[in-house]
Amino acid sequence: MRFLEDMTIGERHEIGSFAFTADSIKTFAAQFDPQPFHLDEEAGKNSLFGGLAASGWHVAAVCMKLMVANAQREAAEAAKRGDLVATGGPSPGFRELRWLKPVLAGDTVTYYKQIENLRPSDSRPQWGIMQARNTGINQRGEVVFSFLATAFVPRRPNAA
Repeated sequence: MRFLEDMTIGERHEIGSFAFTADSIKTFAAQFDPQPFHLDEEAGKNSLFGGLAASGWHVAAVCMKLMVANAQREAAEAAKRGDLVATGGPSPGFRELRWLKPVLAGDTVTYYKQIENLRPSDSRPQWGIMQARNTGINQRGEVVFSFLATAFVPRRPNAA
C-alpha cells in the first residue's frame, strides 16, 4: 500500500499472475461453486464454455489474494528502505464486476490495477479515496475479468 500523495491517476501496476489448473478449479468449485462445468472436464467441454471453466468467484478470489500479497510486498519494500509504511483501509465496495471470457484449465491470468480516481476524504482527513480498475488478462492478451474498486488509502501524516 502507498499513500494517497504517492499515487497518480492513470498509473497501472501488475499485481501478479496465477495459473488455473484443473485441480485448483475443481478444489475451489467443490467448496464454493459446485456446478458441473467447474467440477468435471466432460461437463465443461459440453457446456457453453467448451472446457473445464474456473468459477468467476475463483477468478475474483485470486485477484484479491494477489492484491493483498502485492500490498504486503510494497509495505516490506518501504520498511526495508526505512520509509514510513502506509497501511490500507477498508473498501466501501466495488461495481461493474464483469467476467468477460471464460478462464479454462491451463489458462494463466495476469492481474493489473489502474488508478482511475483519487481524492481526499471529506469526512476523514487522514484518509483518501481511490478508485481503481482491476483487470485480469489471459495468456492470449484477452481481458477475462474486470471490476471497479473503491478503497480508503492513508494520507501522509503531514498532508491531511
